[in-house]
Amino acid sequence: MAASIGSALIAAGGTPAGGQTALPEVVVSAPSPIVTAPRTTAAPGTSTEAASADGAPEDPRPIVADAFVPVTVMPSLEILKTPAASLGDVVFTQPGVTSSTFAPGASRPVIRGLDNARVRVQENGIGSMDASTLSEDHAVPIDPLSTDRLEIVRGPATLRWGPQAIGGVVAATNNRIPDPATPYGVQFTSKGAITSVDRGREGLIAVDARANNVAVHADYFRRATGDYRIPGGVQENTWTDTWGASVGGSYIFQDGFFGVAVSHIESRYGIPGLEAANERLNIDMAQTKIMSRGELRLDGFIDTVRFWLGATSYRHHERGLEHDDDDHHHEHRARRNLASAWTPSPFLPAHDLEASHIHATFENREIEGRVEAQHRPIVTAFGVLTGAAGIQAGHRDLRITGEESSLLAPSITNNVAAYLFEELRITDTVRMQAGGRVGLSDVRGTAALFPTDLLPDGSQIQEVARHSTFVPVSASIGILKDLPWGMVAGLNASYAERAPEALELFAKGPHHASGTFEIGNPNLGKESAVSIEASLRRAKGNFRFDFTAFHTRYSGFIYKRLTGAFCGDDFDSCHHHHDDHRAAQDDHHHDTHAFRQVAFDQRNANFTGVELAAQLDLAPVASGIFGIDGQYDFVHARFDDGSSVPRMPPHRLGGGVFWRDGAWFARVGLLHAFAQNAVAAEETPTPGYNLLKAELSYTRNFRPGEFLRTMTVGVVGTNLLDEDVRNSVSFKKDEVLLPGRGVRVFASVRW
Repeated sequence: MAASIGSALIAAGGTPAGGQTALPEVVVSAPSPIVTAPRTTAAPGTSTEAASADGAPEDPRPIVADAFVPVTVMPSLEILKTPAASLGDVVFTQPGVTSSTFAPGASRPVIRGLDNARVRVQENGIGSMDASTLSEDHAVPIDPLSTDRLEIVRGPATLRWGPQAIGGVVAATNNRIPDPATPYGVQFTSKGAITSVDRGREGLIAVDARANNVAVHADYFRRATGDYRIPGGVQENTWTDTWGASVGGSYIFQDGFFGVAVSHIESRYGIPGLEAANERLNIDMAQTKIMSRGELRLDGFIDTVRFWLGATSYRHHERGLEHDDDDHHHEHRARRNLASAWTPSPFLPAHDLEASHIHATFENREIEGRVEAQHRPIVTAFGVLTGAAGIQAGHRDLRITGEESSLLAPSITNNVAAYLFEELRITDTVRMQAGGRVGLSDVRGTAALFPTDLLPDGSQIQEVARHSTFVPVSASIGILKDLPWGMVAGLNASYAERAPEALELFAKGPHHASGTFEIGNPNLGKESAVSIEASLRRAKGNFRFDFTAFHTRYSGFIYKRLTGAFCGDDFDSCHHHHDDHRAAQDDHHHDTHAFRQVAFDQRNANFTGVELAAQLDLAPVASGIFGIDGQYDFVHARFDDGSSVPRMPPHRLGGGVFWRDGAWFARVGLLHAFAQNAVAAEETPTPGYNLLKAELSYTRNFRPGEFLRTMTVGVVGTNLLDEDVRNSVSFKKDEVLLPGRGVRVFASVRW
């Protein structure tokens, strides 16, 4: 489904004290699927804290009703409550969303069972531009601490964001590029938390300042955790240590603004699992990113022009114990105190960090840009027409060096696309939207021609340079209808195409951190999806809910197929289960690993699912409201022959009770995940589990002119039943349990 293409409404701005004219506020539901609350430019000395009707700073679980696509919003307080070192773990329990949970430092969002190259993760409209789509062990370099708000588009959103959004979008927003809503004066923000399950500590300090036409932002954060506890023990090699910083500035004028920011993040984290922990495998990642965006209001037919631009230099080392030729077994080795250039956090618990040998280095140089022109409303015989057109382009240079250089030869990907979207407001209660996108994807790399059974036959593997070109096309149409009692009904249909990525086409070797020997398919074609989606939502009143049902038909669905074979460090060592002795006998291969062979394949598939979130205010109690909430979601994914698509999330059913007033929020809830027995070949079933969670938070908003503006403190208990939790989506579900019982104490202060 293409992105939502709602109306663009222009409201005249006021004039704050000092004579500075505020920018007219633009509320845009088109072309972006991201529905953001209107913001205004504050005069000096005033606060821009959003407040709900009951006085609370923000609804902890808001529902977005007036959107053509299903959108889940997580405000800053909800993010801070969640004990997570990655965006994937932040969204783990949201309806229709889970995460890969490969490692605490590397957990990518999974939407409706779709992951990696089908889910776009972005910051302020600019892609994360990393290597996280290549493998589950690679981190997304956008940290929850630096995120003020998360917006999750569930379902295809390819129109505006491109083919990588065929499964959905996870959009992080912050003020690293200051916008016109930045308040005058100087404002400081600090966040912090400690967690018991992993002895973790985290903190952020940020400053936002504005004088006249200039606004600036700077922030610094750090988090560190130890190996987390599980029922009956500790999950080894699950430590993390991450820090990041950013500085940015904007020039704000009568008819728009222009801003730029530079951010840097470094993270080092362990990879759990039987062999990975024994080898002390860990990832040492660093990224420097330049981001820019701006907006210009015009007086002609073109009302507003917006742009987004980002460029990155990304690299990560995959480190571990050095492999000795005379020690081929996966045993705990004597500590060697190998020198490491990396200095751990001073408050990081002691770890076995002598593993500094670099097995591989992944480097990504990428640039992405998008320009949109929004036209003024046009009055037609059928209603008021609004919309915009845009151009998006990107360039990616991906390289792997070291022992795993055979996984993927250097590859270059170029993308360019144009899109158009329009919304027709037929009546005050009926809106229609339609749009289309056409692009060109050019992928250059080196392909390996393997035997058809993906097992060695004595011949030499041929490698050839390949240049593949694809023309993905997307289109959508949808309708929204306002109903009585504040309900909004929606119906959408879409067609979306995705071009295969370089790894899917050209993979040809082992990957130590993920424990896989990956084989690409240079003959892959475009992946296409035909979707239909119905929704019914209510965002206000005592009873609020968000219900969505969907069905998607994939033609040429690209997936990772476990072949049942195992490989050493080269293809000649690949063998089936009954040939396990072969690797040990082939001395010339120096085979120190047993990688699971994974092949990229393509088949037709059907995805059907339901997502529901609901809140009911039952009665006033003391100074607040007592209520109940609930959620339910599932996705059934089958190939045409009836077999299951690999690594699908289970049915999940949950609910809780809450009490809230203008300052306090308390909730106790239970989320039950059913057993996942619909598994693919070479997969094992996953047992169900129960997640019991309790939370209590207090927020105080201070009067204008006081030193403090807002303060929030709270405590959250997670997995209070201390259950064994295995994630059916994870490649390592049979080796790795998720964290056991834990308590998180957090605070946020703005002054």
